Amino acid sequence: MKVRTVFMGTPEFGVTILESLLQNSYPVVAVYTQPDRPAGRGHRVVFSPVKKLALERQIPVIQPETLKSREVLEKLASLQPELIIVAAFALILPREILALPKFGCVNVHASLLPRHRGPSPIANAILCGDEITGVSIMVMDAGVDTGPILAQEKVSISFMDTTGSLSSRLAHVGASLLLKTLPEWLSGRLKAEPQDECRATYSKLITNEDAQLDWKLAAVELWRRVRAYNPWPCCYTWYQGKRLKVLEAIPLSDVAKGEIGEVVTLAESPGVGVVTRQGILGLSRVQLEGKREMSIEEFVRGRRDFVGSLLGRGAGQ
Repeated sequence: MKVRTVFMGTPEFGVTILESLLQNSYPVVAVYTQPDRPAGRGHRVVFSPVKKLALERQIPVIQPETLKSREVLEKLASLQPELIIVAAFALILPREILALPKFGCVNVHASLLPRHRGPSPIANAILCGDEITGVSIMVMDAGVDTGPILAQEKVSISFMDTTGSLSSRLAHVGASLLLKTLPEWLSGRLKAEPQDECRATYSKLITNEDAQLDWKLAAVELWRRVRAYNPWPCCYTWYQGKRLKVLEAIPLSDVAKGEIGEVVTLAESPGVGVVTRQGILGLSRVQLEGKREMSIEEFVRGRRDFVGSLLGRGAGQ
Protein backbone atom coordinates (compact mmCIF):
# COMPACT_ATOMS: atom_id res chain seq x y z
CA MET A 1 0.00 0.00 0.00
CA LYS A 2 1.63 3.25 -1.18
CA VAL A 3 0.12 6.61 -0.21
CA ARG A 4 0.73 10.24 -1.18
CA THR A 5 3.76 11.19 0.89
CA VAL A 6 5.44 14.44 1.86
CA PHE A 7 9.01 14.15 3.13
CA MET A 8 10.61 16.57 5.61
CA GLY A 9 14.35 16.47 6.32
CA THR A 10 17.60 18.37 5.88
CA PRO A 11 20.99 16.64 6.52
CA GLU A 12 22.63 13.47 5.14
CA PHE A 13 20.64 11.39 7.63
CA GLY A 14 17.48 12.49 5.82
CA VAL A 15 18.99 11.74 2.42
CA THR A 16 19.31 8.05 3.26
CA ILE A 17 15.69 7.89 4.42
CA LEU A 18 14.36 9.77 1.37
CA GLU A 19 16.45 7.65 -1.00
CA SER A 20 14.97 4.47 0.46
CA LEU A 21 11.42 5.75 -0.01
CA LEU A 22 12.10 6.67 -3.64
CA GLN A 23 13.80 3.35 -4.38
CA ASN A 24 10.71 1.58 -3.06
CA SER A 25 8.33 3.64 -5.21
CA TYR A 26 6.69 5.67 -2.47
CA PRO A 27 4.96 8.60 -4.23
CA VAL A 28 6.81 11.53 -2.64
CA VAL A 29 4.87 14.55 -3.93
CA ALA A 30 7.03 17.21 -2.25
CA VAL A 31 10.10 17.64 -0.07
CA TYR A 32 10.31 20.16 2.77
CA THR A 33 13.80 21.17 3.89
CA GLN A 34 15.55 24.01 5.71
CA PRO A 35 16.18 27.26 3.77
CA ASP A 36 19.52 27.61 1.97
CA ARG A 37 22.25 28.97 4.23
CA PRO A 38 25.59 30.72 3.55
CA ALA A 39 28.57 28.55 4.47
CA GLY A 40 32.37 28.67 4.46
CA ARG A 41 34.71 31.64 4.29
CA GLY A 42 33.13 32.92 1.10
CA HIS A 43 29.62 32.67 2.59
CA ARG A 44 28.49 30.84 -0.54
CA VAL A 45 24.86 29.74 -0.43
CA VAL A 46 24.70 25.97 0.05
CA PHE A 47 21.75 23.65 -0.59
CA SER A 48 20.89 21.09 2.05
CA PRO A 49 21.78 17.47 1.18
CA VAL A 50 18.07 16.60 1.06
CA LYS A 51 17.37 19.46 -1.35
CA LYS A 52 20.14 18.28 -3.66
CA LEU A 53 18.61 14.80 -3.88
CA ALA A 54 15.09 16.14 -4.39
CA LEU A 55 16.23 18.37 -7.25
CA GLU A 56 18.07 15.46 -8.85
CA ARG A 57 14.85 13.44 -8.72
CA GLN A 58 12.77 16.41 -9.92
CA ILE A 59 10.66 16.51 -6.76
CA PRO A 60 9.19 19.91 -5.79
CA VAL A 61 11.18 21.49 -2.93
CA ILE A 62 9.62 23.80 -0.34
CA GLN A 63 11.82 25.66 2.17
CA PRO A 64 9.78 27.49 4.81
CA GLU A 65 11.38 29.47 7.63
CA THR A 66 8.51 28.36 9.84
CA LEU A 67 5.57 25.96 9.61
CA LYS A 68 3.27 28.17 11.66
CA SER A 69 2.04 30.57 8.98
CA ARG A 70 -1.37 30.22 7.33
CA GLU A 71 0.23 30.35 3.89
CA VAL A 72 2.51 27.39 4.66
CA LEU A 73 -0.37 25.34 6.05
CA GLU A 74 -2.56 26.03 3.02
CA LYS A 75 0.27 25.08 0.65
CA LEU A 76 0.85 21.80 2.48
CA ALA A 77 -2.88 21.04 2.56
CA SER A 78 -3.08 21.61 -1.19
CA LEU A 79 -0.64 18.73 -1.69
CA GLN A 80 -3.22 16.41 -0.07
CA PRO A 81 -0.63 14.30 1.77
CA GLU A 82 -1.87 11.04 3.26
CA LEU A 83 1.42 10.55 5.12
CA ILE A 84 4.25 12.86 6.22
CA ILE A 85 7.67 11.31 6.89
CA VAL A 86 10.08 13.38 9.02
CA ALA A 87 13.80 12.69 9.42
CA ALA A 88 16.03 15.36 11.04
CA PHE A 89 14.00 18.31 9.77
CA ALA A 90 14.69 20.64 12.75
CA LEU A 91 11.33 22.44 12.73
CA ILE A 92 8.48 21.70 15.13
CA LEU A 93 5.27 20.65 13.41
CA PRO A 94 2.20 22.54 14.71
CA ARG A 95 -1.00 20.68 15.58
CA GLU A 96 -2.68 21.75 12.32
CA ILE A 97 -0.03 19.92 10.30
CA LEU A 98 0.05 16.90 12.61
CA ALA A 99 -3.70 16.46 12.03
CA LEU A 100 -3.49 16.90 8.26
CA PRO A 101 -2.45 13.48 6.84
CA LYS A 102 -4.71 10.44 7.17
CA PHE A 103 -1.87 8.23 8.40
CA GLY A 104 -0.24 10.89 10.56
CA CYS A 105 3.29 12.25 10.69
CA VAL A 106 5.86 9.50 11.16
CA ASN A 107 9.30 10.43 12.49
CA VAL A 108 12.57 8.51 12.11
CA HIS A 109 14.44 9.47 15.30
CA ALA A 110 18.07 8.47 15.86
CA SER A 111 17.82 7.14 19.42
CA LEU A 112 15.97 4.58 21.50
CA LEU A 113 13.20 6.83 22.71
CA PRO A 114 12.40 8.09 25.28
CA ARG A 115 16.19 8.39 25.74
CA HIS A 116 17.83 11.32 23.92
CA ARG A 117 14.78 13.24 22.78
CA GLY A 118 15.50 16.56 21.12
CA PRO A 119 17.72 17.91 18.33
CA SER A 120 21.06 16.13 18.93
CA PRO A 121 20.36 12.49 19.85
CA ILE A 122 23.42 10.98 18.15
CA ALA A 123 25.96 13.36 19.65
CA ASN A 124 24.24 13.10 23.02
CA ALA A 125 24.53 9.31 23.07
CA ILE A 126 28.29 9.64 22.58
CA LEU A 127 28.59 12.42 25.17
CA CYS A 128 26.79 10.26 27.72
CA GLY A 129 29.09 7.31 27.10
CA ASP A 130 26.26 5.04 25.91
CA GLU A 131 27.32 1.67 24.52
CA ILE A 132 23.98 1.10 22.79
CA THR A 133 21.73 3.48 20.88
CA GLY A 134 19.35 2.89 18.00
CA VAL A 135 16.49 4.17 15.87
CA SER A 136 12.85 4.76 16.77
CA ILE A 137 9.96 5.02 14.31
CA MET A 138 7.30 7.09 16.04
CA VAL A 139 3.99 8.82 15.36
CA MET A 140 4.50 12.50 16.08
CA ASP A 141 2.38 14.46 18.53
CA ALA A 142 2.56 18.04 19.82
CA GLY A 143 5.46 17.30 22.19
CA VAL A 144 9.18 17.07 21.46
CA ASP A 145 9.70 13.44 20.40
CA THR A 146 7.00 12.32 22.82
CA GLY A 147 4.74 10.45 20.40
CA PRO A 148 3.95 6.72 20.55
CA ILE A 149 6.46 4.21 19.15
CA LEU A 150 5.85 2.01 16.12
CA ALA A 151 9.20 0.21 16.02
CA GLN A 152 12.75 0.35 17.38
CA GLU A 153 16.09 -1.26 16.55
CA LYS A 154 19.29 -1.22 18.61
CA VAL A 155 22.73 -0.23 17.29
CA SER A 156 26.04 -0.64 19.13
CA ILE A 157 28.33 2.37 19.56
CA SER A 158 31.95 1.48 18.87
CA PHE A 159 34.93 2.79 20.82
CA MET A 160 35.91 5.26 18.09
CA ASP A 161 32.49 6.14 16.61
CA THR A 162 31.97 9.80 15.83
CA THR A 163 28.65 11.51 15.24
CA GLY A 164 29.45 11.28 11.53
CA SER A 165 30.13 7.55 11.44
CA LEU A 166 27.31 6.67 13.83
CA SER A 167 24.85 8.87 11.95
CA SER A 168 25.59 7.02 8.72
CA ARG A 169 24.95 3.62 10.34
CA LEU A 170 21.80 4.80 12.10
CA ALA A 171 20.43 6.28 8.86
CA HIS A 172 20.71 2.95 7.06
CA VAL A 173 19.16 1.10 10.00
CA GLY A 174 16.40 3.71 10.15
CA ALA A 175 15.67 3.46 6.41
CA SER A 176 15.39 -0.32 6.58
CA LEU A 177 13.24 -0.21 9.72
CA LEU A 178 10.94 2.40 8.20
CA LEU A 179 10.34 0.27 5.11
CA LYS A 180 9.47 -2.72 7.29
CA THR A 181 7.19 -0.65 9.51
CA LEU A 182 5.18 1.41 7.01
CA PRO A 183 3.20 -1.46 5.41
CA GLU A 184 2.14 -2.66 8.87
CA TRP A 185 1.16 0.86 9.95
CA LEU A 186 -0.67 1.78 6.76
CA SER A 187 -2.64 -1.47 6.75
CA GLY A 188 -3.75 -0.96 10.36
CA ARG A 189 -2.02 -4.10 11.62
CA LEU A 190 0.44 -2.19 13.82
CA LYS A 191 -0.47 -0.38 17.04
CA ALA A 192 1.68 2.47 18.37
CA GLU A 193 2.88 2.05 21.96
CA PRO A 194 3.18 5.04 24.34
CA GLN A 195 6.60 6.04 25.65
CA ASP A 196 7.63 5.62 29.29
CA GLU A 197 7.92 9.22 30.49
CA CYS A 198 9.87 8.13 33.57
CA ARG A 199 12.82 7.16 31.34
CA ALA A 200 12.89 10.32 29.24
CA THR A 201 16.12 12.26 28.70
CA TYR A 202 16.77 15.24 26.42
CA SER A 203 19.57 16.42 24.14
CA LYS A 204 20.28 20.10 23.54
CA LEU A 205 21.01 22.05 20.38
CA ILE A 206 24.77 22.01 19.74
CA THR A 207 26.55 25.30 19.04
CA ASN A 208 30.07 26.32 18.03
CA GLU A 209 30.75 27.37 21.61
CA ASP A 210 30.42 23.75 22.77
CA ALA A 211 33.46 22.69 20.74
CA GLN A 212 36.26 24.48 22.63
CA LEU A 213 38.19 21.96 24.72
CA ASP A 214 38.49 22.72 28.42
CA TRP A 215 41.58 20.89 29.71
CA LYS A 216 40.24 21.13 33.26
CA LEU A 217 37.85 18.32 32.36
CA ALA A 218 38.78 14.62 32.48
CA ALA A 219 40.40 13.01 29.44
CA VAL A 220 37.46 10.63 28.98
CA GLU A 221 34.97 13.48 28.81
CA LEU A 222 37.13 15.41 26.35
CA TRP A 223 37.50 12.29 24.19
CA ARG A 224 33.73 11.91 24.06
CA ARG A 225 33.40 15.54 22.98
CA VAL A 226 35.98 15.11 20.22
CA ARG A 227 33.90 12.22 18.85
CA ALA A 228 30.49 13.80 19.46
CA TYR A 229 31.39 17.07 17.73
CA ASN A 230 32.94 15.43 14.66
CA PRO A 231 32.24 16.41 11.88
CA TRP A 232 30.56 19.53 13.32
CA PRO A 233 31.31 21.84 15.03
CA CYS A 234 34.66 20.03 15.54
CA CYS A 235 36.57 20.33 18.80
CA TYR A 236 39.44 22.77 19.01
CA THR A 237 41.97 24.36 21.30
CA TRP A 238 44.44 27.25 20.90
CA TYR A 239 48.13 26.94 20.01
CA GLN A 240 50.30 30.04 19.61
CA GLY A 241 47.19 32.18 19.10
CA LYS A 242 45.80 29.94 16.34
CA ARG A 243 42.90 27.53 16.40
CA LEU A 244 44.01 23.91 16.46
CA LYS A 245 41.28 21.40 15.64
CA VAL A 246 41.47 18.03 17.38
CA LEU A 247 39.96 15.56 14.93
CA GLU A 248 40.89 12.27 16.57
CA ALA A 249 42.03 11.49 20.09
CA ILE A 250 42.15 8.77 22.72
CA PRO A 251 41.91 8.92 26.54
CA LEU A 252 44.86 7.58 28.52
CA SER A 253 45.07 6.94 32.24
CA ASP A 254 48.73 8.00 32.42
CA VAL A 255 49.80 10.48 35.05
CA ALA A 256 52.28 12.98 33.59
CA LYS A 257 54.31 15.72 35.18
CA GLY A 258 53.10 19.02 33.84
CA GLU A 259 50.32 21.52 34.27
CA ILE A 260 46.82 21.18 32.87
CA GLY A 261 46.81 21.95 29.15
CA GLU A 262 50.50 21.14 28.67
CA VAL A 263 51.56 19.01 25.68
CA VAL A 264 53.69 16.03 26.73
CA THR A 265 55.39 13.09 25.04
CA LEU A 266 54.03 9.60 25.64
CA ALA A 267 55.72 6.21 25.73
CA GLU A 268 52.71 4.66 23.98
CA SER A 269 50.79 5.50 20.81
CA PRO A 270 49.91 8.15 19.68
CA GLY A 271 53.12 9.51 21.25
CA VAL A 272 51.82 12.99 22.13
CA GLY A 273 49.09 14.04 24.53
CA VAL A 274 47.71 16.84 26.67
CA VAL A 275 47.52 16.86 30.47
CA THR A 276 43.93 17.09 31.73
CA ARG A 277 42.36 17.20 35.17
CA GLN A 278 42.27 13.42 35.13
CA GLY A 279 44.42 11.45 32.70
CA ILE A 280 45.95 12.44 29.39
CA LEU A 281 44.17 13.03 26.10
CA GLY A 282 46.32 11.43 23.40
CA LEU A 283 46.21 13.42 20.15
CA SER A 284 46.01 11.37 16.94
CA ARG A 285 44.92 13.78 14.17
CA VAL A 286 44.88 17.58 14.22
CA GLN A 287 44.47 20.54 11.90
CA LEU A 288 46.00 23.96 12.50
CA GLU A 289 44.09 27.01 11.35
CA GLY A 290 44.76 27.59 7.64
CA LYS A 291 46.52 24.24 7.21
CA ARG A 292 45.49 20.74 6.13
CA GLU A 293 44.56 17.88 8.43
CA MET A 294 47.49 15.66 9.44
CA SER A 295 48.61 12.97 11.87
CA ILE A 296 50.12 14.13 15.14
CA GLU A 297 53.48 12.62 14.11
CA GLU A 298 53.58 14.78 10.99
CA PHE A 299 52.40 17.84 12.89
CA VAL A 300 55.09 17.51 15.58
CA ARG A 301 57.86 16.99 13.01
CA GLY A 302 57.09 20.42 11.58
CA ARG A 303 56.71 22.13 14.96
CA ARG A 304 59.41 21.13 17.40
CA ASP A 305 58.14 23.57 20.02
CA PHE A 306 54.69 21.93 20.18
CA VAL A 307 55.70 19.49 22.92
CA GLY A 308 55.99 21.51 26.12
CA SER A 309 53.63 24.23 24.95
CA LEU A 310 50.51 25.18 26.88
CA LEU A 311 47.28 24.87 24.92
CA GLY A 312 44.08 26.79 25.38
CA ARG A 313 45.08 30.43 25.02
CA GLY A 314 43.22 32.15 22.21
CA ALA A 315 44.29 34.93 19.92
CA GLY A 316 45.10 38.09 21.84
CA GLN A 317 45.47 36.30 25.18
